[in-house]
Formats: sequence, structure tokens, C-alpha cells
Amino acid sequence: MCRSVLTIPAERSWSNAALGLGGNVGDPVQAMASALQALDARDDCTVISVSRLYRTPPWGKTDQADFFNSCALVRTSLPPEELLAVCLDLERAMKRVRLERWGPRTLDIDILTYEGVQMQTETLVLPHPRMLERAFVLMPLADIAPDLQINGRPVDLWLSKTDQTGILVADPDTTWWKTARSG
Repeated sequence: MCRSVLTIPAERSWSNAALGLGGNVGDPVQAMASALQALDARDDCTVISVSRLYRTPPWGKTDQADFFNSCALVRTSLPPEELLAVCLDLERAMKRVRLERWGPRTLDIDILTYEGVQMQTETLVLPHPRMLERAFVLMPLADIAPDLQINGRPVDLWLSKTDQTGILVADPDTTWWKTARSG
């Protein structure tokens, strides 16, 4: 006698993650928009909100073109390291080449925070270890999550302690990523 077994999939657990996006080679705004559109089209990710778009001076390695930066909040059922793998795949799809630290790039996507998770592995540290020093990360993050607690303090307080010189709003419309042409 053949018995049929009905398997009911376990309900997925969803968490919020904050992403930082940036680039300064080619059409970085389009690359960021395409990445956000691709994330939002997935069954395991939903883009909740996106910051204004910022034009920022280079950080770390300063002899290169200005960057465009933004942040996004996503709701995801992916665990942190799987979300990182998706982000790295998106970078590769946008022709990201890693030649030098802090160097020019078509697209960079960092996981800044992942709800309820503090971790340090070979591939991922959460919260992002250098985000609290970088106004180009904190300014767009403050647009969408000013009260988000990082190391016991809200984003807007961390932002107030950073040098924001040269950072400009490039597009005040937070739907910039939806209206950009699909890549």
C-alpha cells in the first residue's frame, strides 16, 4: 500500500534589514535602482523604504569621482549570510570588480543591520563595523530609520557626530529607484 504524505512548509520568519548602496562608475544611480528593483521582485525580499539619493565625496581613497549613495530597508526571509550572497550576486550582475579597497565601483551593497542580529563571521559583521564613522551611510539611513538603535544609540545621534562636509541631496524623491529604467 502506497501512502501519500502531505508536507506543509514551515512558515517563513521575516526580519528587517538595512542596506547601504553606493557607486561611482558608469551609471551608479541606475545600478542601485536595478538592484533595488531586483530585490523587490524576489519572493523572499520586499523593499519597505528607500532614502533620498545623495552625492557624496569619496571616503578612504579620495582620488576618485564622487559617489551616489542611498539606504534601503528591506523585509526578508533570508538569513543574513544568504542576503549577503544575493547582494554580492547583484553587484556582480552590475559588473562590480573588486580591485582595491574603497576604490571605484559600479555598485556596492552593504548589509548595515539585520533585525536582532549581532554577528561576526569571516564574510559578514553585523552591525556593519564602520558605518558609524560614515556620514554617507548615516545620512541616508537617518532618512528612513532615524530612531534605529545601533550599539545603544539612535542613527540620528550617530549622524550628529560625523563630518557631513560635501554631502548633497542629489534627488529628494524617495521613489527615484522605482522610476529609473530597468537595467
